[in-house]
Amino acid sequence: MGTTERHTPDILNCLANLSSDEVFTSPELANRMLDLLPHELFRSPMTRFLDPCSKSGVFLREIAKRLLAGLEDQIPDLQQRIDHIMTKQVFGIACTDLTAEMSRRTLYCTKQANGEYSVATAFTDVQGNLRYDRCQHTWENGKCRHCGANRAQYDRVETIESYAYPFIHKNIKEIFHKDMQFDVIIGNPPYQMSDGGGRDSAAIPLYNRFVSQAKLLKPRYLSMIIPARWYTGGRGLDEFRDEMIHDKRLKEIHDYPETNDCFPGLNIRGGVCYFLWEKDYDGKCMVVNHIKDKTNVLLRQLNEFECPVMIRYNESIPIIHKVRKFKENTFNQHVSVSRPFGMRSNFDEFVDTKDKTHDIKLYRFGAAGYISKNKITNNLELVDKYKVIVSKASPGGDEYPHSIITIPILSEPNSVCTETYLVIKSFSNENEGENLISYMKTRFFRFMMSIVKNRSNGHL
Repeated sequence: MGTTERHTPDILNCLANLSSDEVFTSPELANRMLDLLPHELFRSPMTRFLDPCSKSGVFLREIAKRLLAGLEDQIPDLQQRIDHIMTKQVFGIACTDLTAEMSRRTLYCTKQANGEYSVATAFTDVQGNLRYDRCQHTWENGKCRHCGANRAQYDRVETIESYAYPFIHKNIKEIFHKDMQFDVIIGNPPYQMSDGGGRDSAAIPLYNRFVSQAKLLKPRYLSMIIPARWYTGGRGLDEFRDEMIHDKRLKEIHDYPETNDCFPGLNIRGGVCYFLWEKDYDGKCMVVNHIKDKTNVLLRQLNEFECPVMIRYNESIPIIHKVRKFKENTFNQHVSVSRPFGMRSNFDEFVDTKDKTHDIKLYRFGAAGYISKNKITNNLELVDKYKVIVSKASPGGDEYPHSIITIPILSEPNSVCTETYLVIKSFSNENEGENLISYMKTRFFRFMMSIVKNRSNGHL
């Protein structure tokens, strides 16, 4: 090899770039999260750490490395120091049998904690402090009481993974066979699970349950990396969002609108974030927007302006201050609810060509059609007006401003739409409708809309 040194890549970096099926954390990202914690935690032989959703064991390994350096003066003997750290300070709960073995191999250098080649010599059982006990869902009315899984999808034979994650299906005493109190809980939880529905059904979020369960254990510090879709709520996340934006113990949030800036090669719509929660903190949150190689930092309230969503971009705050000074009416006073005329997206009682019976134009997914007036059950007073309508789903992709809204349509008198569209506002003349469409195409409108729009699932 001459003068060129052999480079041996970290296997955990390789795992972190495998695919989007399992989101593994790279050592570099794990260390950025650990850097948020006070350094003295790694110099105390009493600090106890937990990764409640260990996949590769990267967090536990990096914690152990810091403790090995931090405790050198207090426990000079290397083997004694390793045994103390592994048995008294570093704990993990795996997601599956496979990730349990992978994590033990990472932490103990063997999949058996008490094995011949384990770096720890004080364990008497295979699992050590990195536990995985297969558990089952608790079914109530066809759903799991702990995670919301659909029984028809997950009540399977014993040989197939149940996806009943121990941390949210059992208590700590059941897992470690004794009561445990942790100073730090840190990890990268599973993000979602299928609800067993068809192509258009959304998955059930799981990461919020891991965060909430971790808070119940009352650690001194909590740090997790999760999808950022909770900022605007939606499917099962409204309560979690409200809890987070009003929690004064959230000390720091690092936000990545583009997942690739945090997890190279992955695309999680809406981006990701990691946070530091401190039990004894009570104040504003340091929000750090990471966009490519630039950062924007601002100490602020998460429920700024008493807005029902988490305002993502720090640069939005002064703009909103300026807009609010005008005290003008907002669009939420006009935009219709879903299914504005009572017809679902799969409504099929229409014809392709207008006739005497079917004389109301129907805007629907795909080509327009015509229906009878008696099929309209809601907002009959809007049928004979001009209406600006827009698809409730974004055109796809995450690139601003194109992902914010589809091209608005001026729906003429004697026309309606299915729930594919929302009615933004109705008018008595065509010119007013065209003026609104022109405004909706401006960058200002799209920027203001991007502040409160849930980009993670493409809906307004």
